[in-house]
Amino acid sequence: MLTVTEKLPASAASNDFLPLLGTDYVEFYVGNAKQAAHYYINAFGFKPLAYAGPETDLKDRVSYVVCQHKLLFVLTTPLKADSAIAAHISKHGDGVKVLALRVEDAADAWKQTTLRGGSSYKEPQYLKDSFGEAVISGISTYGDTVHLFIERKNYRGAFLPGYIEWAPSFAAHLADTGLLYVDHCVGNVGWHQMNTWVKFYEDVMGFKNILSFDDADISTEYSALMSKVMSNGNGFVKFPINEPAEGKKKSQVEEYLDFYNGEGVQHIALATNDIVKTVKDLMTRGVEFLKVPTSYYDELLDRVGKIDEDTAPLKELGILVDRDNEGYLLQLFSKPVQDRPTLFFEIIQRKGAKSFGKGNFKALFEAMEFEQGLRGNL
Repeated sequence: MLTVTEKLPASAASNDFLPLLGTDYVEFYVGNAKQAAHYYINAFGFKPLAYAGPETDLKDRVSYVVCQHKLLFVLTTPLKADSAIAAHISKHGDGVKVLALRVEDAADAWKQTTLRGGSSYKEPQYLKDSFGEAVISGISTYGDTVHLFIERKNYRGAFLPGYIEWAPSFAAHLADTGLLYVDHCVGNVGWHQMNTWVKFYEDVMGFKNILSFDDADISTEYSALMSKVMSNGNGFVKFPINEPAEGKKKSQVEEYLDFYNGEGVQHIALATNDIVKTVKDLMTRGVEFLKVPTSYYDELLDRVGKIDEDTAPLKELGILVDRDNEGYLLQLFSKPVQDRPTLFFEIIQRKGAKSFGKGNFKALFEAMEFEQGLRGNL
């Protein structure tokens, strides 16, 4: 049986008032959770893990949990038209509702963050079944997005109390695609709101602003945006925050805000140790990616220096490369994974680099603008 229980390393301990052990799971509110679960299983290589719904005495929703290495996605659909989940989907389309963070003490995490000005979303709940006890609490953040704090050190079930194991036979033969864990999650916020949310993460959650990019760093001929990267004390959780900036035409962040009808999670970066193999597998399974002009590769090695990989498959697949003082990284961005041009995924392999691909911004955003133009939204 696949489970998400694991022994936490001693190095996870932190002197922060909010010691985070990493991303626990990402929950998506979607129009059809059963179909969405099949999509992530067949297209992204996830494995079925757990289920909750009417059969488990959950009367207002169904949730399917899928996993791959340390990645956990929860796909949730409402069963009633008048529910808050249905309202969320009507407003935003399919999108991220919960960025859940693993902690040693969920009650204290809630106490520490609400004392510092965080808006309570869920007071500590103690959930029990025959596999033990888990504690969940949470606070609200930008838009309708929330952070849940998950304490599962005394729980040994498949996922959380209230869920049962889900192991359909159709997925038994499917291989994973080498996706390992959440590297970072990027949020889009409204005009002149970035500093408000930077202050929120600093004051309420004890994060630090470790990188900043202005419109001179992230701009093309037509559009621009600004971004600041927030990180918790041990670096296990990173949340870049994007804000639109003035340009000749509509930026990708503005397009997102228009179609999502507000602030929310723009993309989730998924780590791999072999990006060429992972991307080939994902493409074979039907995942679509942005493509930069092939001229990007003409002077690639002059720009980033020696790399371990052969550049031919990078060019064929459209994989981008950037270097910082610590090493280099390889990255590729999917097209939106739903009909609204909102949420997408980044596939990233780090070879020492701690940064986020600043040298790729211009080529990447020109590729995004090309797609915007096709949609008539540039």
